[in-house]
Amino acid sequence: MTKPSTDINDLLAIMAALRTPVTGCPWDLVQGFETIAPYTIEEAYEVLDAIERGDMADLRDELGDLLLQVVFHARLAEEQGSFDFGGVVEAITSKMIRRHPHVFGDISTLTPDEVKGLWGKIKAQEKAEKRAARAQAGLPEEPDRSPTLGDVPFTLPALTRAEKLQTKASKVGFDWNNAQLVLDKMREETEEIDAALKSGNQAHIEEEIGDLLFVVANLARHLNVDPEQALRSSNHKFTRRFRYIEKELDKMNKTPVDATLDEMDALWNEIRAADKVK
Repeated sequence: MTKPSTDINDLLAIMAALRTPVTGCPWDLVQGFETIAPYTIEEAYEVLDAIERGDMADLRDELGDLLLQVVFHARLAEEQGSFDFGGVVEAITSKMIRRHPHVFGDISTLTPDEVKGLWGKIKAQEKAEKRAARAQAGLPEEPDRSPTLGDVPFTLPALTRAEKLQTKASKVGFDWNNAQLVLDKMREETEEIDAALKSGNQAHIEEEIGDLLFVVANLARHLNVDPEQALRSSNHKFTRRFRYIEKELDKMNKTPVDATLDEMDALWNEIRAADKVK
């Protein structure tokens, strides 16, 4: 297969060719799950970036890159006899049918909130069945995890994981009643950072900074703000404003390295003021 194709089987054939010993690609041949995983995460973020920019052409390409990651992992699993791409498709189609009885079964029409609740119940049932199947097959139990928090992946971005951990805890009643109480806790955490700074203990400083970020994520949750999205927006704003500084300095035949902090600060205030007018 040497021509572009819309057939998933052709993509699977390309991956098989890349992984064929001797005639395949030297780079692809030495990869494994662990070495490919970082690329999988990176591609997922590039999909998100294309969505946020509203670039549909780029989104198409990035979704293709992400699909390639799925195909690559499936090929690795097939080579060791665990499962193949067909197994991946079967698993997800089975899961989607099972988790949507209101669409594919005989359950009556549900509201979005009722669907969410039903989804949670079905997931809990699936986990119980999975544990029973592992025990019947003589497989070791999964690592001891909190029944409430255990299914929040460790590999999520830290702010996202903090928000999800807090959401899970909130569902069992471990939560503040309102955002104002969280804001009070944030002020308390800044005071603890001040104390840590005075102590000069770097480990203590890091711990208190982490506590503050955790509370910030909690405040965002109470205010229905996605903390990861909010920080991405702030990163974008900072990047755009700093680019303004660079362009204005370039007009003066200067770079940020050549400029003084006062010069850059004045330009920063210019773009901030311009943003407020918009």
